[in-house]
Amino acid sequence: MFTWGKRTYVMGIVNATPDSFSGDGLASEAAVTEAAVTEAVVVEAAVARAHRFVAEGADILDIGGESTRPGSTPVTAEEEIARVIPVIMAVRQAVNVPISVDTYRAGVAEAALAAGADWVNDVWGLRMDPAMARAVARAGCPVVIMHNRSKPKNVAQEERLGSHYVGVQYDDLIADVQRELQVSIDLALAAGVKSAQIIIDPGIGFGKTVSQNLRLIDELDRFKSMGYPILLGTSRKSFIGHTLDFPPDERLEGTAATVAIGIDRGADVVRVHDVKAMVRVARMVDAIVRKT
Repeated sequence: MFTWGKRTYVMGIVNATPDSFSGDGLASEAAVTEAAVTEAVVVEAAVARAHRFVAEGADILDIGGESTRPGSTPVTAEEEIARVIPVIMAVRQAVNVPISVDTYRAGVAEAALAAGADWVNDVWGLRMDPAMARAVARAGCPVVIMHNRSKPKNVAQEERLGSHYVGVQYDDLIADVQRELQVSIDLALAAGVKSAQIIIDPGIGFGKTVSQNLRLIDELDRFKSMGYPILLGTSRKSFIGHTLDFPPDERLEGTAATVAIGIDRGADVVRVHDVKAMVRVARMVDAIVRKT
């Protein structure tokens, strides 16, 4: 289904969480009060969003059950499964596009794949759960391997603009991210994951300062030498807010700029909240740089 390099693919974000940094978690969107948050309400909201995203041009949907914003509180594997499995099952019945599960836990990934997911999107690049690489290999599914240097001590809390990373040091930003991504790639290959199933993600916003995030986008083309499709996830992130001094709900234009530059620099997939607008951005940039 995916022919890398021909055009940009758009991944729509479906957060089955009450505490998404961008305020778009299904629980927070669907419920007026905390008491009203039920599985049925969240599933109904997920299906509605899935239908809308596909109608707007999404090529894949990414469903996650744990917030990964800086400083967020982890949930148990059991709670994550309880959040994502009913959503995945319902969305699988509702739309006919690939579904990705956003998780770093092998048990959650296995349950999600059994429920109808097609991809695994691991924000810790197979390094948090030693069983993840083997689980992906057994499933024979595509896997997004993301770079991540997140450490709580580097998180600066900011209520209006969102938490972000400060004081993160790299000897050579691009080379260090490439080298650490390669460690994750080697873990995947050693476990039996096929090279053709790997997508890499430089991890915008995960253990990088504002200036480091901006540089990663500007020099994204350097990651093409690694030989894998590139996923770029910049949507509504705090580095945009800190650059423009806008909260998450006012970052559409900033996100559009990062998506446009990212595609020009070689991104194959863009992971976004605002599907309709970013599909239009992607198609326009593709027409310019890919002649599609």
